Amino acid sequence: MFKFIILLALLFLSIFFQLLGFMKLMPLYITSPILFFVLFLFLHSANERKRFKGF
Repeated sequence: MFKFIILLALLFLSIFFQLLGFMKLMPLYITSPILFFVLFLFLHSANERKRFKGF
């Protein structure tokens, strides 16, 4: 649960940075990969589940 809260906070922070990039206060070539990486981590952790791997 703690990991989910941290990733959610990072997601909102990266969206904020992306908005700053759209306003040309920060370069988009820096903010876009950050947003992509955080979205990837968030979706990966949301879809991760305990799987049965066999005997």
